[in-house]
Amino acid sequence: MPTDTYDSVVIGGSFAGLSAALQLARARRRVLVVDAGRPRNRFSHASHGFLGQDGQTPAAILETARAQLLAYPTAELRRDEATLAAKGADAFEVSLAAGSTVRARRLVLATGIVDELPDLPGLRERWGISVLHCPYCHGYEVADGRLGVLAVGEMSLHQALLLPDWSADVTLFTNGAFDPNAEQRRALAARGVRIEPRLVVALEGDGTALAGVRLDAPGAVDVIALDALFTGSRTHMASPLAEQLGCAFDDGPFGPIIRTDTRKETTVPGVYAAGDAARVPHNVTWASADGVTAGIYAHQSLALA
Repeated sequence: MPTDTYDSVVIGGSFAGLSAALQLARARRRVLVVDAGRPRNRFSHASHGFLGQDGQTPAAILETARAQLLAYPTAELRRDEATLAAKGADAFEVSLAAGSTVRARRLVLATGIVDELPDLPGLRERWGISVLHCPYCHGYEVADGRLGVLAVGEMSLHQALLLPDWSADVTLFTNGAFDPNAEQRRALAARGVRIEPRLVVALEGDGTALAGVRLDAPGAVDVIALDALFTGSRTHMASPLAEQLGCAFDDGPFGPIIRTDTRKETTVPGVYAAGDAARVPHNVTWASADGVTAGIYAHQSLALA
């Protein structure tokens, strides 16, 4: 195998990608991480529920992880974007935006996903700060506040039923996206969740803080005060590489996910996938664990080939 061919190239340098690369580096395999520097949780001020790192910023955790990875002599990191991937005669070839091409015997796709946020004035700039997606990631920090759930579909019922464990003041804004049936309304009432059927037209507050949501109320000004709003999002792949390589996808509850087996290998032999692009549900612990699995089995496929 030519010296310019890595044992593995990991595409994506967030929690899943760095975790995969660390396993390969510790197995003394030559591994390159290609990272465009756009992790999904870059909007959040803190990462919670991650053992030993609770309350740290995602950027700080990743900075430490990169330094620890690069302490291994067989690990490399390039700040670049992988734009094209294909299977060659004896290796995978990955083209980078800066103009170079790298080769690898194995690929790990930790490319992540992109959130398709509801199109409401004031929402995007508050995403990850006072507009949130995961009660387990952020619920403790807004506990006992005035909380809302902006419905994007029936999955929003799940959020609304969970949130009363963090606050007794929870409103579900159905927003024309979800009309609870009688049984669902009884379940919401039993949990103390109010239902607001009017459309939300904007979010209000100073800076990234949320003060409330403005409702479509002809002839009247109607703002419901809130401290935080939870909502879901549709998602799509952040990278075209899996599709280019011919990987199969499954329909997830929020968008497509790359199909993998229990070893995190995709339907394309030699290509592994980990993190939000290849699993549900999502958080940093699951992403990291996914990366560990992909890295270990990518190594075993090299060692036992």
